[in-house]
Amino acid sequence: MADFEARTSTTPGRIVVTLMGECDLAAQTELTAVLSAAVRAAPVVVVDVGGLRFLDSTGLHGLVTAHQEARANGRHLYAVNAAGPVATVLDITGIGNLLRPPADDSRLAG
Repeated sequence: MADFEARTSTTPGRIVVTLMGECDLAAQTELTAVLSAAVRAAPVVVVDVGGLRFLDSTGLHGLVTAHQEARANGRHLYAVNAAGPVATVLDITGIGNLLRPPADDSRLAG
């Protein structure tokens, strides 16, 4: 089983979800639960993907689903700190652009 960890921290008006390890099918249940809870709890969710070594289509689906849930409820979900293979996957699929935080908000910069 791949190693995966999701940690959350809360500041006024936002939750930061830090993902680490390998985000694949084995992590689907945990990823979905953590992101869904974060989207319900705060108007802004920042997902720090800098600690991920691997991200597959299951992880992408979890991020997009959480983004759609956020948007449906007038909230926002952003991904920051993508690097290496994870950044490549996000860029190739276009999901990096979808989840990119606004350039004018330095609090969300990765």
